[in-house]
Amino acid sequence: MSTGETELTTAQAYLVLNALPNIGPITLNRLLADLDGDPRAIFTAGARRLESVQGVGPVIRSSIIGWRDHFDLAREEERMAKAHVVFVTTPDPAYPKLLREIHDPPIGLYRKGGHEFGSPCIAIVGSRRTTLYGQSVAKKLGADLARLGFCVVSGLARGIDTAAHEGALSVGGKTAAVLGTGIDLVYPPENLALYRRIEETGAVLSEFPFGRRADRQSFAMRNRIVTGICEAVVVVESNVDGGAMITARFAGEQGRLLFAVPGRIDQATSAGCHQLIRDGATLLTSVDDLLGELNYLDGLRPQPIPEKAGAAPALARLSEDEQQVLAGFAGGALVTLDALAGQTGRPVAQLSATLMMLELKRLIVKRADGTFEARGG
Repeated sequence: MSTGETELTTAQAYLVLNALPNIGPITLNRLLADLDGDPRAIFTAGARRLESVQGVGPVIRSSIIGWRDHFDLAREEERMAKAHVVFVTTPDPAYPKLLREIHDPPIGLYRKGGHEFGSPCIAIVGSRRTTLYGQSVAKKLGADLARLGFCVVSGLARGIDTAAHEGALSVGGKTAAVLGTGIDLVYPPENLALYRRIEETGAVLSEFPFGRRADRQSFAMRNRIVTGICEAVVVVESNVDGGAMITARFAGEQGRLLFAVPGRIDQATSAGCHQLIRDGATLLTSVDDLLGELNYLDGLRPQPIPEKAGAAPALARLSEDEQQVLAGFAGGALVTLDALAGQTGRPVAQLSATLMMLELKRLIVKRADGTFEARGG
């Protein structure tokens, strides 16, 4: 296939631009905007035209004009075809919608797997060196969110990231991994099996060309994509100087909801979360806290995972407490937590936990005004 400047397809032009050295996403997006969104026009523009764009100097201009010295397009396309990888660009409907809104979106993402981010995403991030408590919380949150229909996003790292992905997969839910390497490199290597499971039902993403190895900069760039894709970010465990704190900073800059899970006061991996809570992050103890903040109306929530064929009806799997609380919704009543406490004689804390379980089982819904109603009521 010929790859002369005037013969590049639009898809090839995006691929080349994304791989060129010395050009960050902000400058790339300025170039595209200045040349009417046509990436091919960047390669046919003269030196003076290129350098008229803010951020473009002789070094970047030389990279664009001499792009063949920096990037083997034919080899990259061959690798993509062999690995069943696609390159999704910003105009593509499959490009994550929220990611377009950040100030430095990548002009494209390598994607392996068929998930196209049509449902809302929640990020779960945290320390690589985690506790059993942190792993348990991350796995449960991943499972609960995936069961409700959210796509769980994380970075495939050891510790919290791994637990979050595994939690989503354990209930047959969707999860996406954003890599700080080329999409052909699995880091850490022990997560190869997890990588393959995510690829089968969700998506693996990277903005980096094949063969790009991890470094401090690439992980920071990865973190901005994790938060950019998502409606909200949950930090489960982190040291005060951990990578998850950088992710939390990106969440704040991008206007995403930020949650932190509290932990033991004598545990270093809890110190970062406690600092985030002091600085204004929402304390999270269950999925119910997140649902309340997101404030979804019933019709705008993602579709929950359907019951498996042959599974026992939801009502038959309720505990005695859940059955008694659900009885308070007879006749389609809108019920407040205080009213339920008066009807049942149960403590508010106990009722909150029971209501959360009924909501996760898709039997009741919490409305925007804080009241609850039975589904179909």
